[in-house]
Amino acid sequence: MSDAGKVDMGGGVLLERHVPCRLSDGVTLYSDHYYPPGYSLGGGVQPTLLMRQPYGRDIASTVVYAHPAWFARQGYNVVIQDVRGRGDSEGDFYPFRHEARDGAETIAWLRTRPESNGSIGMYGFSYQGMTQLLAAAEQPEGLVCIAPAMTACDLYSGWFYQGGALRLSSTLGWGLQMLKEDARRRGLREASDMLERAWSNLPAQFVETSYAGHAVFGFEALPTYLRDWIEHDQPGEYWQAMDVSQSLAKIKIPALHVSGWYDTYLRGSVDGFNAMCTHAEHQYLLAGPWIHIPWGDRIGPLSLGPEANLDTDALLLRWFNHWLKGTGEFCNEPPIRHFALGEAKWHSASNFPSASQTVYLHSDGRANSSKGDGSLSASKPHESEPPDVFVYDPEVPVGAPGVGPMNQAAMELGNNLLVYTSATLEAPLHVFGAVEIEVYCATSSAQADLVAKLVCVKPNGDASFIAIGIARSSSLFDSYGVDEVQRWRFSLEPTSCVFALGERLRIEIASCAYPLFDRIPGTAIAPRLADSWTWQRSTQRIYHDVQRPSAIHIPIAGGEA
Repeated sequence: MSDAGKVDMGGGVLLERHVPCRLSDGVTLYSDHYYPPGYSLGGGVQPTLLMRQPYGRDIASTVVYAHPAWFARQGYNVVIQDVRGRGDSEGDFYPFRHEARDGAETIAWLRTRPESNGSIGMYGFSYQGMTQLLAAAEQPEGLVCIAPAMTACDLYSGWFYQGGALRLSSTLGWGLQMLKEDARRRGLREASDMLERAWSNLPAQFVETSYAGHAVFGFEALPTYLRDWIEHDQPGEYWQAMDVSQSLAKIKIPALHVSGWYDTYLRGSVDGFNAMCTHAEHQYLLAGPWIHIPWGDRIGPLSLGPEANLDTDALLLRWFNHWLKGTGEFCNEPPIRHFALGEAKWHSASNFPSASQTVYLHSDGRANSSKGDGSLSASKPHESEPPDVFVYDPEVPVGAPGVGPMNQAAMELGNNLLVYTSATLEAPLHVFGAVEIEVYCATSSAQADLVAKLVCVKPNGDASFIAIGIARSSSLFDSYGVDEVQRWRFSLEPTSCVFALGERLRIEIASCAYPLFDRIPGTAIAPRLADSWTWQRSTQRIYHDVQRPSAIHIPIAGGEA
């Protein structure tokens, strides 16, 4: 191999830019190739690490990973490829749609290159995680292992929607981000300027109603994917054609799944790990305390403890060394390695607990706000308890919890949510897994949302957010009658959290978490089309009596099957 035209990246690593890969349909994709030390001097062939991404291959997910040159210095060919329609690659970009075939063909091409020993591993997070899963489902020869981080196997329930509600802030924010490059590639200056203004003031985009009428949709020359995500508000063929929810059993190779307890795609990551464990060996999950970006010991001003600064690059290197070089250095890793919030320490587990502890909701009918009388107890209601009543107003929505373990105490002062708090704990309680909510609710609206949050109450009154879940009536019930009591059962996102001696466990119940999720209008109109003209307030009643014992089911660490 000639070194002419290659860039010296230090430590013996050479970079070759703009390497073409021509696909079977005539589209050419371009990648940057980092060659390990000694290859040009006859140092022999090596395994290849591949990342396929839509953000510009020079970035190469270095917001969370070491630069590709670092991995190359460890003895790997590293290839960072622009997916179809992004960066220098040809074709039109429609997220997820082409990644399965394009990924498989790229792997086949890489195996023919002189520097390759025929063994390929893939890595990357978020969209780059999904490109791994989609390629792996094609079962390309030579793909030995993957390391999908903070992603989802099921696009509908793990990426864009939860409990039937649109993940408004992440969907609209990411869609606008992706469309910016499409506007530039197509020479649409007016659209580009509008998108840049929108991107610089994202909070204003979430306020705009109806969100299906956003100004971006006025540019017909732009791709339709953001509109399509919003309009396809039910699971089905549209989503299944782009993800691996129906082809997951085809993925048989080892996978290291990485998730964050405060990541946007937490549920998608954990659900994917659990699903793949049922049909594939050598599945591992690393569940840290992190948000989507960055991964470390802080979320804003909040400290997560020094152990949160895990060296994920070193872990990834051991993973690839084990499977691509046969070193055996991943043999002693547990199937699940999870960081316990509160305690700020790592734990190991063979699986998620199958057993749970049931705690019941109680009040004398005034659980509104943290000043109310809502409580949690292991005792079932023994006598009639009046229901708790709150009003949902889409014009004055209950806010989302914020990023990370944010203090909910100020938000909990509002009467538009219910608060149920346990007695002071006399022993530590390690919640590990997804808390399940089971409440009996009646609403004055023909459609409604219920949102539940798990909160840790500190001795000083601070209330740290732990986990959230949402359910839309249309996702749970075929029919939902006005003022009819229905049993709502849904899960919060999973967590690992130690509630310490002297702390209290709390559940909040509301009908909104805006702008994390879209607002339900309380009328028959679809949420994406609703605005203040079509909003309607509703009254929610939560029952907890002998006949209707509302409860939460808490998975406890140590209850593994």
